[in-house]
Amino acid sequence: MSYLLVASVVLALALWGSGARRWLKRAQWRITSGAFSLLVFAAAAFVAARGGWPEAVLLAIIGLLLALSSRWPRAAATAPKPPAEAMSVEQARAILGVAPDASPTEIQTAYSRLMRRAHPDQGGTTGLATQLNLARDRLLKR
Repeated sequence: MSYLLVASVVLALALWGSGARRWLKRAQWRITSGAFSLLVFAAAAFVAARGGWPEAVLLAIIGLLLALSSRWPRAAATAPKPPAEAMSVEQARAILGVAPDASPTEIQTAYSRLMRRAHPDQGGTTGLATQLNLARDRLLKR
């Protein structure tokens, strides 16, 4: 049992000291960590059944840490927000479905109607809501 503990410490130090930090940011780490947590929980159950309670508790803690690390949130890959000037006036009118001579009230009404459907809280997507916001801002020159 002590060999397992020493091997896990050596493996952790080898991974941490090498260039594995880039690998740890990938999605493979999450899958591998989840799989190893299952293996460590199984080893903890086996050791506990054989009467090695201190080792079983230590393995259970290691398994819990591995399971938690597989659930750590990823860094949000947020793209920079495109400026409203990147969208042409014609594109903005097409997105909102308004005429070239639409008044600000008509633009706002069309935006509100579409946003009620496209808002992420109502089952829409963030990208579509962003496009609607950009189109409204472009037409109202905000």
